[in-house]
Amino acid sequence: MQRPLETFTQWFDEAKAHDGIKEPTAMSLATATPEGMPSNRIVLLKHFDADGFCFYTNHTSRKSAEIKTNSMAALCFYWMPLDKQIRIEGRVEKVQDHEADSYFASRMRTSQIGAWASLQSQPLDSRETFEARIAQMEAKYEGQPIPRPPHWHGWRVIAHSIEFWVQRDYRLHDRWVWHCNSKGVWEQSLLYP
Repeated sequence: MQRPLETFTQWFDEAKAHDGIKEPTAMSLATATPEGMPSNRIVLLKHFDADGFCFYTNHTSRKSAEIKTNSMAALCFYWMPLDKQIRIEGRVEKVQDHEADSYFASRMRTSQIGAWASLQSQPLDSRETFEARIAQMEAKYEGQPIPRPPHWHGWRVIAHSIEFWVQRDYRLHDRWVWHCNSKGVWEQSLLYP
C-alpha cells in the first residue's frame, strides 16, 4: 500500500499540524449488520501502517458485534479546514493481543478505569450507576497498574480501497481512488467529482 499510504500520511500530518483541527484522528466508522442495516459513529485512529488502520473499543459494543458478523467496514476522514477527505473501505480483523496490551498501557489511568466500568452500548438506568461503577473500579485498582480488560481490544481495517478528495470551487473537485487488485497491487484511477 505504498503510494496511497504515502498520500494518507502526508495529509494526516498536515491535519495534525493544523491549528483549526481539534481532533485529526477522528474518523467516521461505518459498519452493518448481516442483514445490511448500516450504522455509523466517530472513533479515533490510534495507529496506521501498511497493514491497516487501527481503533480500539469494547468488544461487547454494537460496532464490535456488527464487525463480528459482517467483517467489512468503511472509514471516512473529513478535515474541513484543509478541504480534504479520505474514504477507506476494507475487511476488519482483530489486532494482536500484544498490540492491544501496549496501547491500553499508554492510555490515561481514567480512561483505563472507564474501559472496566463501562458496559458499552448496554442500557444504563442512570449516570449515578455509571459513576458508582467507576468508583468501584478506582477502589479495586488503587495503587496498582490496571490490566487490559478481556472485553477491550482493537480492530484493524485492512484497506482494499482508498479514495482521496480535494474540494475545488464550483464543486469541480479532485477525486482519485486506489484499489488493491487480487495480486495485492495498488492501482489508481480518477473519478468525476
